Amino acid sequence: MATTRTAQTHWEGNLMEGKGSVALSSSNVGTFDVNWPARAEQPNGVTSPEELIAAAHSSCYSMAFSHGLAGKGYTVAALDTKADVTFQPGEGITGIVLSVKASVPGLSEEDFQAAAEDAKKNCPVSQALAGVKNITLNAELV
Repeated sequence: MATTRTAQTHWEGNLMEGKGSVALSSSNVGTFDVNWPARAEQPNGVTSPEELIAAAHSSCYSMAFSHGLAGKGYTVAALDTKADVTFQPGEGITGIVLSVKASVPGLSEEDFQAAAEDAKKNCPVSQALAGVKNITLNAELV
């Protein structure tokens, strides 16, 4: 069954001095301020589209990785994923680095790396972000 999730943004003013807020409408877990300085300079307590993409990518990757390992008969004891999304003004999103540390009893390093790459390739958010030229994965089995 297909699902649709919704977020909505209200914006006032021009790009450089304007400001807005993005509401996670489907879950109602919060409304977050957004502005240009948070995107191109320092966050200062305000989010950016890139931070929201990082949240989506790290959570989707974790789900895909866990699911792929379960399909091979492994149980994930712990999985911690970080996504660093780089934004270059004038160019856009220039790269994403996924870093994952996992504890998976009985899994060899070779099988771990293969499963990590498979999750990167097949995670729905990775596929949606295929236009990003450089998505890097650092995977560490602990």
